[in-house]
Amino acid sequence: MASTAESEVRHNPENSADVEKGHSEQPASPADGVSTPVAEGDANEGAFMSRWRAFERTLVRYNFEARGIQRVLPDQRHDMRQLGFMQILLLWVSINLAANNLTLGMLGPAVFYLSFFDASLLAVFGAILGSIPVAYIATFGPRSGNRTMVFARYSMGWWPAKLVVVLTLIVLLGYCILDAVIAGQILSAVSTNGNLSVIVGIVITALITWFVTTFGYSIFHWYERYAWLPQMIVIFILAGVAGPKFDLHANPSEGLDRLTIIGNRLSFFSLCYSAAVTYSCAGADYFVYYPESTPKWKVFCVTVIGLVTSFTLEFIIGIGLASGTASNTDWANAYETSQGALAVEAFRPLGTFGSFCSVILALGLVGNLIPPTYSSGVDFQVLGHAFERVPRFVWNSLGVVIYTVCAIAGREHLAEIFTNFLALMGYWVSIWIAIVLEEHILFRNWRNMGWNWEAWNDPRKLPVGIAALIAFLIGWAGAILCMAQVWYIGPLAAFVGEYGGDMGNYVGFTWAGLVYPPLRWLEIRKFGR
Repeated sequence: MASTAESEVRHNPENSADVEKGHSEQPASPADGVSTPVAEGDANEGAFMSRWRAFERTLVRYNFEARGIQRVLPDQRHDMRQLGFMQILLLWVSINLAANNLTLGMLGPAVFYLSFFDASLLAVFGAILGSIPVAYIATFGPRSGNRTMVFARYSMGWWPAKLVVVLTLIVLLGYCILDAVIAGQILSAVSTNGNLSVIVGIVITALITWFVTTFGYSIFHWYERYAWLPQMIVIFILAGVAGPKFDLHANPSEGLDRLTIIGNRLSFFSLCYSAAVTYSCAGADYFVYYPESTPKWKVFCVTVIGLVTSFTLEFIIGIGLASGTASNTDWANAYETSQGALAVEAFRPLGTFGSFCSVILALGLVGNLIPPTYSSGVDFQVLGHAFERVPRFVWNSLGVVIYTVCAIAGREHLAEIFTNFLALMGYWVSIWIAIVLEEHILFRNWRNMGWNWEAWNDPRKLPVGIAALIAFLIGWAGAILCMAQVWYIGPLAAFVGEYGGDMGNYVGFTWAGLVYPPLRWLEIRKFGR
């Protein structure tokens, strides 16, 4: 994809304006996408900052995105010939057609003792329900030009939004830990006698991700445009070679009693829902350069189709692999080693070509690592003006270091990370979605408050956030009462069988949705915003 920045340089070489960065050889403003609101050559700037500005512009000429959280103005957007709706579809397919969702599907039969049929239905409908909020948030990228966590300020307010940002960073880096561990497991399992350690596999994957995300938006989109194809081919090969060994007619889902089975179904459904819905906290990030006039319904529909299609394919094959461990000793032994090793074992009948497919499957996790790594680099800047002054790629690099170290430390506990972390992170996202939805429908639309997108960095023009913070905490209280995790089962969730039934997402959403409108009405009456 040829970037607008490249086009500008090509047509006007003496003025290499960076549309992504948002400035030319003119004095910059905070909205222009530079690290600090000071023009190059300012007498007060100093030699270091002058050299830094020159270095930034040099990187821009090589398609490096220097912009941070600054709003992308309407006249700085790409046209649809560069970023069409097919790009949206391929982006989401490429992101999700990765082995992490394959291993998540394995948890249905392996951890929750569900039959292939039960687990497949729960996974598909969980993915559908979780994809809808992501598609909704994605529509705000083109219309606002603001990153998702900047957009969060319009519902949460300036200060409470920082809490959401911290939780988002935990989600994004947590996903990266999962991806890195799975990639390391697969690369280690496919190496001769396991000579390549999981640690080395993790580091290799992290370095590739760092390279792509450091260059920013254009390279990120270019990579995802093509990365889905080898993954699709490998997944179809996996389905073909392993499919005959799936236990499609296994005994009904197992449990101490009927309530325990229901609880297991609720928990697995919640896990699959969480896998999808957590993309909401970054859904707008990838479309801020789309034209302001981009039809919202098209962005919504294409996003849902891309997410559900890729999730469904990966979940069902993962469920099938885990179902086969009951009757296939080799698969069962491989699963005992790691979930990544089970995927490698399924390719074993293909010999050397199967090993090659396993490597492609592992490297495909880079496509899933790139979006959260990219978004985390931006989201650090939303924490405050001091953080905003640090360039995006510095935060991007810090994020890679953090999740690489954590992945190495937690490489032996993948299933525990999945079941304990993923559902827990889905709780707060669901609560935030309830607040955003009501802010949009009841107050911005129905009360005709509208959206002042230029106020993205002005606390005086944003909501105070008291109503959102209280609703957020009440939603969390509901989620805690109804959560079911290995380390804690809420008192209400405990009524559903031996291990509880995880309902934290839905109760948290409901409780926050009930209390937010009256609190927000009082806040507007008191503060006028």
